[in-house]
Amino acid sequence: MASTPKILKERREYNTWVANETFEDYSLRYTPKSFRKWSELLVANTALGGISFLALEAIGGSLVINYGFFNTFWAISLVSSIIFLAGIPISYYAAKYNIDMDLLTRGAGFGYIGSTITSLIYASFTFIFFALEAAIMAQALNLYVNLPLPWGYLLCSLIIIPMVFYGVTFINKLQLWTQPLWLILMVTPYLFVLHREPDVFARWIEFGGKAASESGFNPLLFGTAATVSFSLIAQLGEQVDYLRFLPDRTPQNRYRWWLAAMAAGPGWVVLGWAKQIGGAFLAFLALEHGISMTQAKEPVYMYLAGFEDVFSRPETVLAVVTLFVVVSQIKINVTNAYAGSLAWSNFFSRLTHNHPGRVVWLIFNVAISLLLMELGVFETLEAVLGLYSNVAIAWVGALVADLVINKPLGWSPSYIEFKRAHLYNINPVGFGATIIASLVAIVAFVGTWGDYAQAYSPFIALGLAVVLSPLLAKLTQGRFYIARVNPYQSQIEATSLIASLDDRLTGAVRTLDNRDLIDCCLCDNAYEPQDMAHCPVYDGPICSLCCSLDSRCHDRCKPAIEWGEFPLLQPLQKTFHSKIAPHLDRKVLRFLGAFTLVASITGLLFVVVAYLGLKELPPRSPQLDEGLLTVFVALYAPLLVILGIASWWYVLSEESRELAEEELAEQNQQLAQEIQDRQLAQKALEELTETLEQRVKERTEELLQALNTLKETQAQLVQTEKMSGLGQLVAGVAHEINNPVNFIYGNLVHADEYIGDLLGFIQLYEQNCPLDDPEVAQRRDEIELDFIAGDIVKILGSMRVGAERIREIVSSLRNFSRLDESEVKPVDLHEGIESTLTILGNRLKAKSDRPEVKIIRNYGALPQVLCHAGSINQVFMNIVVNALDALEERDRQRTVEEVYAQPSQIRISTELDGEVVRVRIEDNGLGIPEHLRSQVFDPFFTTKPIGKGTGLGMSICYQIVVDKHGGRLFYQPSADGGAGFVIELPHQTQTLSK
Repeated sequence: MASTPKILKERREYNTWVANETFEDYSLRYTPKSFRKWSELLVANTALGGISFLALEAIGGSLVINYGFFNTFWAISLVSSIIFLAGIPISYYAAKYNIDMDLLTRGAGFGYIGSTITSLIYASFTFIFFALEAAIMAQALNLYVNLPLPWGYLLCSLIIIPMVFYGVTFINKLQLWTQPLWLILMVTPYLFVLHREPDVFARWIEFGGKAASESGFNPLLFGTAATVSFSLIAQLGEQVDYLRFLPDRTPQNRYRWWLAAMAAGPGWVVLGWAKQIGGAFLAFLALEHGISMTQAKEPVYMYLAGFEDVFSRPETVLAVVTLFVVVSQIKINVTNAYAGSLAWSNFFSRLTHNHPGRVVWLIFNVAISLLLMELGVFETLEAVLGLYSNVAIAWVGALVADLVINKPLGWSPSYIEFKRAHLYNINPVGFGATIIASLVAIVAFVGTWGDYAQAYSPFIALGLAVVLSPLLAKLTQGRFYIARVNPYQSQIEATSLIASLDDRLTGAVRTLDNRDLIDCCLCDNAYEPQDMAHCPVYDGPICSLCCSLDSRCHDRCKPAIEWGEFPLLQPLQKTFHSKIAPHLDRKVLRFLGAFTLVASITGLLFVVVAYLGLKELPPRSPQLDEGLLTVFVALYAPLLVILGIASWWYVLSEESRELAEEELAEQNQQLAQEIQDRQLAQKALEELTETLEQRVKERTEELLQALNTLKETQAQLVQTEKMSGLGQLVAGVAHEINNPVNFIYGNLVHADEYIGDLLGFIQLYEQNCPLDDPEVAQRRDEIELDFIAGDIVKILGSMRVGAERIREIVSSLRNFSRLDESEVKPVDLHEGIESTLTILGNRLKAKSDRPEVKIIRNYGALPQVLCHAGSINQVFMNIVVNALDALEERDRQRTVEEVYAQPSQIRISTELDGEVVRVRIEDNGLGIPEHLRSQVFDPFFTTKPIGKGTGLGMSICYQIVVDKHGGRLFYQPSADGGAGFVIELPHQTQTLSK
């Protein structure tokens, strides 16, 4: 297939009535899941609220008066059964795919343009019954307040418009609020009549009507009555317009879903049957009460007769009947107006490629109904409905046949495709079956083939439609259903299958970019995949509304139909191409088609008007009939000339428009190509610029990283040199102090012995050689020999303790520096920890403003660990010093009482866990904020004030433990909220970094 020419995209803007879905109610498209927010029972209640229309009683009353009880009862019963059966598949598919009657018809055998005629049929039903219902309400107002009928028609039409503005959102509430009152008022007269006039039922059953001498079965009257009742079959469309708002069917709601779909779909006709039979009864009751046959057909007089058995005062009866009629007619006419706005929206959007909004067509539908009321539609009720029913039943019959025969047999797709992008304009299956069945039935209805064919014309339409639809589907092999495959269909079917198993598994169709919605390339709005198609002309996803309204693509996304595919048409195609086509101009063919269509429709209107008008006239002479026929032909002939001129003007204007569009499209293509070339050049330039910028950025990052590494290395070298110098200084000081201290400590023993001997000798001398010399005695007292003898021993003890303390400090300094030992050797970590605590002993002591920092030791049994002893001691020193700094900073922010109440503590725990030695150092301070913990081991990062720390201590510790010893160092908050660091070293390290 050749590549599809592209069209420049122009963003489509919708007016506020179209953009506001509270007004619009997705009138031309699939109803998305996000909008279907009502429960199953509420939707069913709203749909069933529409059966309040009193035209049902009017039909039943008209039939029983004209054809008698027996024929009316069985005609209504048979037709209601057929409508019920037809409604089952229609309601199921509409509720399953969440689409209205028009969209369902498109995908069930009629095609995109072919369903236009069914939209017209459906729209006709809505404005005909709107006119009937509003006329009934106007009659009630005329009786109650003497409002003239023309003004009553206008009032009863206008009050419906604002109610339907807000679509199903308001209609839901209206039907819910009015349903109880309507049911009570509808049932009450029957109960009271049954109680007060029980004999009337027996007389009603024997009633033969005005045209029958007996009350038995008459085939002609039965068929004629069924023809009128068949007109109600289009009510299924109004039910479907609400059923599309049902939520998705899931395992959890399947019973409620089926109940709502069947009760509000085909189930409406059960109550419809009861109301028609009830209308037949009330019409007979009105005759019994002395009301004329003409008025007895009108629902207002029917219920006046019924409520006379409920209330005794006539004014009360009239007030209650007026209330009941107004409530009933408002309930049904909001549905008629709503359904009509949908039908006209679908009809005109396809013909004009324009959609001003559902609200516009709401007003249009009400205006047509008002015109029919002013023309007196109620007087020709039976004739209008009889003619309409032939077309409606043909449409519904073809639709049902496709759903229940063609789809199960595989002659049509198993799903409903409603988007223009995937449908042929005309599908001969449903469209052809409807046209043929309608024409045959109408010919029979006007009496061409006798009385019986006239009486049973809707049955002829139904039978032909049901037979022709599968026959045409088989002959065409389903070729006209799908023009091209929907790329989103597999996703939609898969999601539907999963949701049917468990609705928790999926909420909606997921697109390739993992989104629930797809953006339309024209209007930029996002819709669910069920409402989207891929447009090769605009080269992007497009929503169904934008696709329907586009007038520039000319369906170039769909392949042309090759009629040579069908063996039956091959001879005709060869004859046409060889003998006819060379002699025909394109303009002539289009003119003939347009003129034939317009002339046929106009002629059909003339026939219908003539039939309806002449039918009501009394019997006439043949000469008069021929004269009237001559008048109609005389009027029709000049009108054909005008229609021909208009058709030719239309063809020429269309050809001019197409030539202008082609020229504009060619210029747009050239402009688009130039734009594309410039965009490619700009893109290449941007890519080159981006590449250069990326290279510069990468090189800058490399240089910055090298600079940071250099700074870090330099700082580490400085710190290492500092620590090395400090270690050498400490070792030198310790060495220099060690000899004098050993000399002093060693001589203290001898000094203690000598002084003891001297004191013993003095004591012995004094005992054996007493001195009486006054000078010696005086000197002895001056020096306090007894005190010296006792105190010198204490002095020697203190000197011994001090010397031992100096030796311990020197030993700790030597142990901490480890300069006199090999670099890697098995060491006792507890000894290194204690050395660190000894060096920091001055900072641990109590001070005037705080108690001592308590060291809690929880040592486990540790083996000696092969490590760099000096480096590991440096890690202990850094962590403990940081803990002391944090505790002192915390204490400066507290009062003295708080400090003594909760003194500072450092907890040191060790343990052996398999092959890992673990040291945990914790404090009870404020800890490190969570957002800073990841930076603790970064070079130059510090939480201390400026000048208090370099930010290298923990970084060096990390390198010592992790890089140098192959262990782990990480932050772990203490149980009481303070800071904590865990050091993990392997017990037997095979290789150590040098």
